[in-house]
Amino acid sequence: MSTRHRRTTAALTATATLIGAAAVTALAGPAAAAPPGDELGPTDLRVATFNLSLNRNAPGQLVADLTTGANVQAKTVAEIIQRANPDIVLLNEFDFVPDGLAADLFRDNYLEVSQGGADPVEYPYAFVAPSNTGIASGFDLNNNGVTVTTPLAPGYGDDALGFGQFEGQFGMAVLSKYPILEEDVRTFQHFLWKDMPGALLPDDPNTAAPADWYSPEELDVFRLSSKSHWDVPVDVNGSTVHVLAAHPTPPVFDGPEDRNGLRNHDEIRFWADYITPGPASRYITDDAGQAGGLKPGESFVILGDQNADPFDGDSVEVAIHQLLDHPRVTDSMPMSDGAAEASVLQGGANLTHEGDPSLDTADFADTAPGNLRADYVLPSRDLRVMDAAVFWPTTTDPLFRLTGAFPFPSSDHRLVWVDLRVHP
Repeated sequence: MSTRHRRTTAALTATATLIGAAAVTALAGPAAAAPPGDELGPTDLRVATFNLSLNRNAPGQLVADLTTGANVQAKTVAEIIQRANPDIVLLNEFDFVPDGLAADLFRDNYLEVSQGGADPVEYPYAFVAPSNTGIASGFDLNNNGVTVTTPLAPGYGDDALGFGQFEGQFGMAVLSKYPILEEDVRTFQHFLWKDMPGALLPDDPNTAAPADWYSPEELDVFRLSSKSHWDVPVDVNGSTVHVLAAHPTPPVFDGPEDRNGLRNHDEIRFWADYITPGPASRYITDDAGQAGGLKPGESFVILGDQNADPFDGDSVEVAIHQLLDHPRVTDSMPMSDGAAEASVLQGGANLTHEGDPSLDTADFADTAPGNLRADYVLPSRDLRVMDAAVFWPTTTDPLFRLTGAFPFPSSDHRLVWVDLRVHP
């Protein structure tokens, strides 16, 4: 067995773990890059995002499920990751547990154990940090006349800084085969929504005043990120690739004020500003007090369940286009035959959609909103795209058992991967 030497960044409650790396083989699409080496030439890198729905209903449940190694859903999502075999993967809806315990258990008991005949996969490096989900705001943020401050109580999530019935629910984690540059990680958990110039703060439809859904006192504590925004630099054989991770709030579960839709727009806008050097990103300040965004020429990949489709669904019309149309971003448009098939078989709202169904990444209710493109891997233009796909098997594929039909054996989202060539 490999020995793990743990290092903890106390301010972030983040973990980076070192073990011996082992070569693995991808079973879905072209082979991913080998583990880090001393190559002087370009490196082929598979980067993925996966909302794996491993969130649980109470604190401690995820740790309990991951401790046994026998949880069926965890085994299924682990097999999906093993078969896609990304070098870097963002996990959304993975409850935050201090000291990275959940990430360690998921790696030890699921990813590093063969699932369904797939080859085990090892991720020597992981990053986790706190999420705004389930943190009590102390205010009546949904304006229903009741302020709920007791975790797990009805309505608690609506009054929390990010929706969650307990602190850390719906968190996220980054796993990597390549070293994470811990000292250079930036988090933006505490950045206030009001501090974004031109923020789309919601209006109370019952008043004539602008941007007054939230009181000045509420805006003094209201954070932009429903979970967090992370800049996680990764050393890919001497080249730094910034993993820009987030999970904007769904643009639903609100009223005519569209508070969640507007927040979703601005959470997506944050990365559009961050990757734009100069005045556009000058307002941004991270949790350590450092200002500004990425420098010109820095390589990045924007990852996450953005909860926004370019053409369909309930997001603000231009929300995801802020990234898709950005001059520094490449949209490789990952597709799958399974998504196209599902749109036809399920019908309903899917039949009215404007977008190409083969681009869908999430299997939502057929009545509304239907299946959507919600999950994205968006590299900077200096990173050459070699291939891309959505892990969504057709019904005749033996691997359909991993995604299935509702109630899903894994998640209502699909893993999305892009193969990139990184030059030294």
